[in-house]
Amino acid sequence: MQSKTWALVGTLAVGSIVVVAQASVDSAVQGTAPAAYTETIPNTKITFEMVPIPAGTFTMGSPDNEAGRGPDEGPQHKVTLPAFYMAAKEITWSEYDEFAFSLDLQRKRKLGLAGPKDAGDAISRPTPPYADESWGWGKEAQPVIGVTQYAASRYCEWLSARTGKKYRLPTEAEWEYAARAGTTTAYSFGADPATVADYAWFKDNAGEQPRVGGGKKPNAWGLFDMHGNVAEWTADKYEADYYGKAPATSPFNDPGKDLYPHAVRGGSWDDEAAKLRAAARRSSSEAWSRRDPQNPKSLWWHTDATFVGFRVVAEVDNSAK
Repeated sequence: MQSKTWALVGTLAVGSIVVVAQASVDSAVQGTAPAAYTETIPNTKITFEMVPIPAGTFTMGSPDNEAGRGPDEGPQHKVTLPAFYMAAKEITWSEYDEFAFSLDLQRKRKLGLAGPKDAGDAISRPTPPYADESWGWGKEAQPVIGVTQYAASRYCEWLSARTGKKYRLPTEAEWEYAARAGTTTAYSFGADPATVADYAWFKDNAGEQPRVGGGKKPNAWGLFDMHGNVAEWTADKYEADYYGKAPATSPFNDPGKDLYPHAVRGGSWDDEAAKLRAAARRSSSEAWSRRDPQNPKSLWWHTDATFVGFRVVAEVDNSAK
């Protein structure tokens, strides 16, 4: 397929929003992206938007001269990915609580929609949190925080069972590709940290708390809060030197059954601008559950990670199902 530029310098319409792309563009983005779709969690009024991400090849990692660069962001290397979908916003408490705390089976029996062997209800659910899981910042449209990578993965399994579509966490490569939106600069909107506040909630403007998604400008592919708000789980095991041995096509560093460390991306409301860069990487650790009084520590909740949440990705044929 002939290569073409997807993110243009100038303006690009994303739905009803006009995005100003101020960054240099990676011209290796290929083809036409599939159509966006709206997912509704069955038997609820909960919906979320899935944004199409076109297939392409991009340069993963950061150059040696990028301000704020960490040693785990290299070597830079080319990565090729097929088209996929990504949620336009981070998963909210309304979405997650439907999985974590609702009595699905009772509701479905009352509605006559399912029997006791319903697959969506056979997936294990989170144990009750030790304290207020929202930390007093509210729930509903607020992004989920403090959940483990295990919990995020189980949510994806539940969502897949409920909808009949395959949802999962993004790989590190998918996450960075989507965050860059065809650009090659430190942020999807350029390299100047002075403009970060237009696109991200971070330490300088968040008021010491996460914010409802969508309050800042999206990137050129219609994704909100890829920089800042809450940092986001990926499916990958974190390995500082993984880039030196990663495959060039659809890389994925399988963590197996290990609970730590996993790769986290995007930076958060509690981070400086440099940690919000598209190439910035972070490793999870047991210290994120330091104040968990349980022994062993909870598989579901991080008592000391009020800055981490997640979003989902899906295969390109989901919208037709």
